[in-house]
Amino acid sequence: MTEPPEALSTAEQPGAGARTEPPGGPGRRRRGPVVLARAVEALPRSVNGRAVLAGTAVSALLVLAIVFGSRLLRDYDSALLPYAVASVFLAFGVAYRYTVWVSAPGARRLLARGWGSFFSADNFRQAPTAVPRMIATYLGFQKFLGARSHARWAAHQLIFWGCVLAALITFPLTWGWFTFTSGTGSGPGYEMRIWGVKILGFDALSFVGWVMFHGLDLAAVLVIPGAAYFLWRRMKDRGAMTGQRFAYDMVPLLALIIISVTGLLLTFSSLFLHGGGYEFLAILHMASVVFTLVYIPFGKFFHIVQRPAAVGMQLFKYTARRDDEIFTCRRCHEPIDTGPYVENLRGTMRDLDLGFDGWAEYCPRCKRVLRGNAYLSQVKKGFQ
Repeated sequence: MTEPPEALSTAEQPGAGARTEPPGGPGRRRRGPVVLARAVEALPRSVNGRAVLAGTAVSALLVLAIVFGSRLLRDYDSALLPYAVASVFLAFGVAYRYTVWVSAPGARRLLARGWGSFFSADNFRQAPTAVPRMIATYLGFQKFLGARSHARWAAHQLIFWGCVLAALITFPLTWGWFTFTSGTGSGPGYEMRIWGVKILGFDALSFVGWVMFHGLDLAAVLVIPGAAYFLWRRMKDRGAMTGQRFAYDMVPLLALIIISVTGLLLTFSSLFLHGGGYEFLAILHMASVVFTLVYIPFGKFFHIVQRPAAVGMQLFKYTARRDDEIFTCRRCHEPIDTGPYVENLRGTMRDLDLGFDGWAEYCPRCKRVLRGNAYLSQVKKGFQ
C-alpha cells in the first residue's frame, strides 16, 4: 500500500500541478531523457517488426487454408477473387493491429489475467458455467448496453446478429469451403458441401432452400434498421454529435447500409428486373464489401476483435470476487472492486510509469474531491 494522498503535501498530489521526483533521485532524472529517447526509438521498431511478422504469418496461413479448403482450388469460384484478396488483407491488418495493441502494458495485463482465469482448473471447478454465461452476456447479447438505452441495445443486436450471419455465409463461400451443387440433372434438389463432403441435401423450392439462398438478404434486413438508428442518432443526438468523427463514426454505418442495400438490390434485380442493372450493382456491392473489409482493422470495427478480451477480464473479476474480499476506498470506505483487480490496475499504472498508482485505491468520487481540494489550496490561492 502506498502513502495516501492526504499524508502528502498538496503540492505533491497528482493533479495539483507539481512534479514529483522520479525514483532514483536527481541523477536518474538527468539520465531519464536519454534512456527514454532510446526506448522510444527502439520500441516502435520491435513492435512494428513483430506486428508485420504476425500479419504475414496469419495471411499466409489463410492463403493455405483457402487453397487446401477448396480442394486445391477445385471448388473455388474465381468470380469471388476480390473478396478473397480483401479477406487476406483483413487477416494481415487484424493480426498487425492486434499485435500492436497487446504490446501496450494495459492490454498485455488484460489478456494475461483473462487467459489465466480462462485456463484455470480451479475456476472451472468452482464456476463451470461462468465462461459460457459470460460469453453469452458480453459477446452475444451484450447486456451491458441495455443499461445505457434499450433502443441502442436493440439496434446493436440487429447489427451484431446480421453481421454474424453474413460473415458465416460470406467467408466460407468466398474461400471455396462451401459449395452448392445440383443433386440431380434436372430436379430442384441441391446439396451443400463443406470441403467437398456432403452435409445437407435440400429442395431449392422449399422453405429451407429459400433460407439457404437468401441468407444474406436476411442479414441485410437485420443490419439496415440497426445501422439506420445509429446514423439517425449521430445526426440528432447532441451528446453523440459532440465528439463524433466522420471517418471513425459515420463511415462504418454508411458502409453497412450500402453493403446491405446493394445486396438487396441484387436480389431485386434478379427477381423482378430480369437482371437489369445487375452488373453495375454487383460491382458497387463488391467495392463496398472490399472497402469495409480493408477498413475493419484500422477503424471503429476493430472493437469486434477486442471485445472477447472483456470476457476474460470479467471472468477474472468474477473469480476474484468469489475468493477475496471487496477492496474499499481508503477515504470513504465504499466498495471499489476486488483486491486482485485493484492491484492489477496499479500494476498497469506502474508499467506506464504514471507515478500515481496509489490513487487506484480511491473511488472516483474521492479522487474528484481530493483533486478539487488540491486545486483550491495550491492553484486558486495564487490568484487571491
